[in-house]
Amino acid sequence: MNADARTPEIEIARLTKRYGDGKPVVQSVDLQVRKSEFVSILGASGCGKSTILKLISGLAVPTSGTIRVEGMTPQDAREIISFIFQDATLLPWRTVTDNVGLGLELEGEPSSQREEKVKSLLDLVGLRNVARAYPRELSGGMKMRVSIARALATNPRLLLLDEPFAALDEMTRDRLNEEILRMRAEQSWTAVFVTHSVAEAVFLADRIVVLAANPGRIHAEFPVELPAPRTSAIRTSPEFDAIVARVSHALRETLHQ
Repeated sequence: MNADARTPEIEIARLTKRYGDGKPVVQSVDLQVRKSEFVSILGASGCGKSTILKLISGLAVPTSGTIRVEGMTPQDAREIISFIFQDATLLPWRTVTDNVGLGLELEGEPSSQREEKVKSLLDLVGLRNVARAYPRELSGGMKMRVSIARALATNPRLLLLDEPFAALDEMTRDRLNEEILRMRAEQSWTAVFVTHSVAEAVFLADRIVVLAANPGRIHAEFPVELPAPRTSAIRTSPEFDAIVARVSHALRETLHQ
């Protein structure tokens, strides 16, 4: 690992978030994410996983504590962050090409440059053949690929993913997991990925963070030392099963706290 890869992309210190006078959703969270690292966050519903993503992105503001993204506040770092939500959130009146190019259009990029970049992204996610289709004509997996391409269009250095594959069938989900890793290998962005699936977290991550709930806080962390590139075959390996078992045990522990 080079020195740049050891530099934190995200630095979170004593992070607490509560809404109104309610109990903290997350409390006293300390976390660092290195450049080009892929971190998966796991935990029971309501433990604050999505809240942490919203705080990193600047969509929510901490009650106390600090967050820095490349040394900046989340609000100042918005140009280098892209967020992929559970719902693809595509504009139904725009074609695949126009949905992917939306961020570039809003940034005022010239149409010729925008067109070339969108074509390249559609090749990257394997959707050049449906470039002129509308969202209603796409499968769930295709819609999510469009959402991913749109998020990558602005060349983010940090990608935040909030259970983007939760509504998909297992085969589509597994295939998109593999494509996410392929795209990351090509583009070297940092990723923080929220999921309820232990197997998905293990397949994707360099490191897994397990949250306990009430309030949300870090219960355990696990390095994921699996060979690269990760292919579908890794899911049937003893090493993969062993990490899944350890992470699953930690998750069960959080239910008794």
